[in-house]
Amino acid sequence: MEINRRNRLSNWIIPGVFALAGVGLPSLLIKLNIIDAYIAQIITLGGVNALLAVSVNTITGITGQLSIGQAGFMALGAYGAIFFNLDVGLPLPIAVILAGVVTALAGFLIGFPTLKLSGDYLAIVTLGFGEIIRVILINLKGISGGANGRRFTTFLAIYPDRSFFTVTAILAGVLILLQNFLRSSYGRAILAVREDEIAANANGIEVFRYKMAGFVIASFIAGIGGSLFAMVVGFVKPDVASFNKSIDYLIFVVLGGMGSMTGSVLAAYVLTYLQEFLRFLQDYRLLIYPLILIFVMLFRPQGLLGMKELSFVHLSVRLWTRLSGFLRRGGKAP
Repeated sequence: MEINRRNRLSNWIIPGVFALAGVGLPSLLIKLNIIDAYIAQIITLGGVNALLAVSVNTITGITGQLSIGQAGFMALGAYGAIFFNLDVGLPLPIAVILAGVVTALAGFLIGFPTLKLSGDYLAIVTLGFGEIIRVILINLKGISGGANGRRFTTFLAIYPDRSFFTVTAILAGVLILLQNFLRSSYGRAILAVREDEIAANANGIEVFRYKMAGFVIASFIAGIGGSLFAMVVGFVKPDVASFNKSIDYLIFVVLGGMGSMTGSVLAAYVLTYLQEFLRFLQDYRLLIYPLILIFVMLFRPQGLLGMKELSFVHLSVRLWTRLSGFLRRGGKAP
């Protein structure tokens, strides 16, 4: 009992300490202009992309369902935050949460008839959903501003330090919650469904129920990510729901590793920065993603981390073991 309680505390406290360090220190450097606003903007967009990659990985890598319409949920979250904040007049935090809830509800309504499908059929349905959202937003000019989009000026678009802090803190919180959820009995049931639906069903696991749970959670995360995207960029167009955006997020997951949340986050940050770094190549830089994907499929088809996770708990234990050994030796190398 005591060991289990200690393990639960370590699963929350140690990642929380690493998260505070990872969020607070860069925010201070941005505040002091040691990291300039341009780099801060790139890192912040990398965090938004990482949040969307986590959303895709929740469906594709964790639940085992192929979805290529996640940009549609992102667009719903972005326009939902704008609607609740500007049109309804709700405070920004409440508007963001409501946008995530609306997106989760849309995920439930879409998932209920479609999650009985699998493989290519589910992918086609989610692709169609994303395109339907894009067309609706183009024609719903009163809310979306039509094809020209809509501005959304918030403090995140003005202050780079606050923008980085908010996005990275939410990303860290989502990762900690998801990691602990996957260690629970509900999370292990979802993983069992991913591995073998027939065996999971034979052991009393309601396959459809847990598929739906994964789909709704992923939709909620996508909605939060879309809200943050709208606040950071300060402008949203219906094209954010396009097929190309969904493919970008899927590439992050494939490169990082199906089923590895930290791998997807790492890949999202690297590719976001790489795309900006190669901006001098103009449109030719768009060839980088396909080339990277080809090389990954050829030489490491499981992705950078495969299905492994970067565990801050194990990392802290190793660092503490080495540090204590170093101190016992009186500062001498082994």
